[in-house]
Amino acid sequence: MKRIGVFVCHCGINIAGIVDVKKVVKEIGKYPGVVYSSDYQYMCSEPGQKLMRDAIKEKNLEGLVIASCSPNLHEATFRRNAKLTGLNPYLCEMANIREQCSWVHSDKEKATFKAIEIIKSLIEKVKFNEALLAVQVPVTKKALVIGGGIAGIQVALDIANAGHETILVEKESSIGGHMAQLSETFPTLDCSQCILTPRMVEVGQHPKIKLFTYSEIEEVTGYVGNFKVKIRKKSSFVDWKKCTGCGLCTEKCPTKVLSEFDRKMGSRKAIYTPFPQAVPNKPVIDKENCLYFTKDKCKICEKFCPVGAIDFEQKDSLIEEEIGAIIIATGYDLYPKEKVGEYGYGRFKDVIDGLTFERLLSASGPTKGEVRRPSDGKVPKEVVFIQCVGSRDEKALPYCSKICCMYTAKHAMLYKHRLPEGQAYVFYIDIRAGGKGYEEFYQRGMEEEGTLYLRGKVSKLFEENGKIIIWGVDTLSGEKIEIAADMVVLATGIIASPAVGDLAKKLKVILDSNGFLSEAHPKLRPVETLTSGIFLAGCAQAPKDIPESVAQASGAASKVLALFSGEKLSHEPIVAYVDEEICSGCGKCVSACPYNAREIDQKKKIATVNEVLCQGCGACISACSNGASQQRNFSKGQIISMAEAIL
Repeated sequence: MKRIGVFVCHCGINIAGIVDVKKVVKEIGKYPGVVYSSDYQYMCSEPGQKLMRDAIKEKNLEGLVIASCSPNLHEATFRRNAKLTGLNPYLCEMANIREQCSWVHSDKEKATFKAIEIIKSLIEKVKFNEALLAVQVPVTKKALVIGGGIAGIQVALDIANAGHETILVEKESSIGGHMAQLSETFPTLDCSQCILTPRMVEVGQHPKIKLFTYSEIEEVTGYVGNFKVKIRKKSSFVDWKKCTGCGLCTEKCPTKVLSEFDRKMGSRKAIYTPFPQAVPNKPVIDKENCLYFTKDKCKICEKFCPVGAIDFEQKDSLIEEEIGAIIIATGYDLYPKEKVGEYGYGRFKDVIDGLTFERLLSASGPTKGEVRRPSDGKVPKEVVFIQCVGSRDEKALPYCSKICCMYTAKHAMLYKHRLPEGQAYVFYIDIRAGGKGYEEFYQRGMEEEGTLYLRGKVSKLFEENGKIIIWGVDTLSGEKIEIAADMVVLATGIIASPAVGDLAKKLKVILDSNGFLSEAHPKLRPVETLTSGIFLAGCAQAPKDIPESVAQASGAASKVLALFSGEKLSHEPIVAYVDEEICSGCGKCVSACPYNAREIDQKKKIATVNEVLCQGCGACISACSNGASQQRNFSKGQIISMAEAIL
C-alpha cells in the first residue's frame, strides 16, 4: 500500500469558516494508508508548498491528496510541486472541499463530515493511481488564423514577426473586417482606415504570412502541434496572379448593384473590390449579378482587361496545410434589425443601424462623409439614437453588447461635427463607459457637444408627414417625450459571426449559450479553448472594442509562441486505453468519441486509441458495453473504491 500524505487548506475562511479543518486532519490521519496529515492557512502559497515538499522527503510519501479548492485552479500547481521532489505528479490528487463542500453548506458539523468523506474518496483513488508519463509529440511551427479583422491581423503579425510561418484565412475578398467600415474610433477619434490600413498592407507584404482571402475552412483533422487543414479557395473568376489591380474591369462593367460594404447605401459593380484600401486589391466577379453568368452575354471585363486575368471557367480549389496551432478570430455580426419590429426597421427607410451610420460618416462612404437621409438625401436636422436594441433583452440578447454606449456617444459627437446646427438625442437605459478615457469621452459628448441624453426606452415609433415620431418617457424627470426626428439610428446588439457555429463543429470547440466560442476558463485561460492548440481572439469569444480585441489577439499569439518554443509538446497522459483481451471491436466507442481519437484496427478487429487526440472526456468508456474501454487513473476499480469510501 502507498504511503499517502494529506494536506488540508484553510483557504482563509473560504473553507475553515464552515469546515472544522483541525477535526478533518485528525480523522483523516486515522484512515488506512495515510501516514501523514497536516493543515495550513494557504496551501498554495510558497510556505504551504514547502511544507508539502519537506513532508514528501521526510515521510517518504508515495501519494498526495491536497484538500482545498477546485482542481481547475491549482491541480497543475500542486503537481509541479510534487515533481520538484521526484514524486510522479500523477500520484497527486485534489479533493475539492471548497466549491463542493464549504461554499454550498451552512451546517458546520455536516460540512465537516462531508469534507472527510470527499477526502477519503480521493485517498482511495491515489492508492490505485499509476505513475504516468506525459505523451511527447512533435510540433509543426506554423499557425493558422481564421478571420482577417483587426484581431486576426494582430495575431498574424505577432506570430509572423516572431519568425513563424502564419496562414491567414478570410472569407471576404479583403481583410479588414468591420473595422474597415468605420469612420472614426472612440475615444480618440482616430480615422479608422488611417490606423488599420498600414496593418493590412503589412499583412499583405509580410514574408512569413500566407494570405488566403475569399477562402473558408473546409476540414480540420489532427491534434495540437499536428493539425491538417483543408482550405477552400473560392473562385473569384479573376486570376489574381495576373491581375495588376488597375480597376479597368470595374470601370467598364455595366452592372450596378447595392454594395454590402456600404450597407446597401451605395452601389458597386458586378466585378469589384469591396473598398479602395482592400488587401489584396484584386477584384472578384459577383456570379449572382454578372450578366455573363445570368444571361450568357456581356464579357466586357474580359475584353478590356489588359493582362487577360478574367477567367470565367475558374473553379474552387482546395489547399492542404499542416498546422501547429489555430486561432479563431471570426469577429461579429449585428443582431438582425428585422427581429426588432417595434422600431420600424424595414418599414421606414430613415431607420438605420449604427454600422450604416458609420458608412454615412465615412469620407470613403456613399455620401463622402455627409450625413444624408436614406429616403430623400436631405440633411437630417434632428437625429434620435436608440441604445440597447436587442441587447439586455431576455427575448433577444440577454447580455450587454459592451460597445454600444460608446459608439453611440461617438455617433452623436461626429454628427454634431458634420452638422453643428443639428440636434442629437440618445435614449438609453444606463451608460456603460468602462475603458480608459471612455467616461470622459461620453461626458464631453453630453456637456460640450450638446447631445441630449434621455433615460428611458422608446415606447412607440411611427412615420408622420415625412418625420419619424418617437414616443418615450424620461424616467429621470418623469416627463413624457415626443420627438419628430428626421432619422433614427439603432444601436443593435452584437452577435457572433453566423459562420462560427459550423466552424466550431469542424474544430470541435464549444459554443456558449449565446453562440460565442467558449474559453477554457474565464479568468485563468481566457484565450484558450478546451481543445488543445486552438485559441480565441476578438469578438469570436464575446463582444469587445478594438483595444480589447487587439490585446486579446496579442495574448493568443503569446500562447502560440509558447507552444512553438520547444521541439516537442507534452500531452496529458490521463487518456483512454483498450483492454485488448476483452474488446469485441463493436465500434460503439468510435462513434461516441467527440475528438476522433478512436478507430478500429481492421487486422486485430479491436478498438485503438490515438493518445494525442484523446482529451480524457470518458465518452468512450460510457459507451463500451463490456468494460474494455478504460481511462488511466480513472479505472472501474478506482471508481468503485471511491464510491465505497463515501458510502
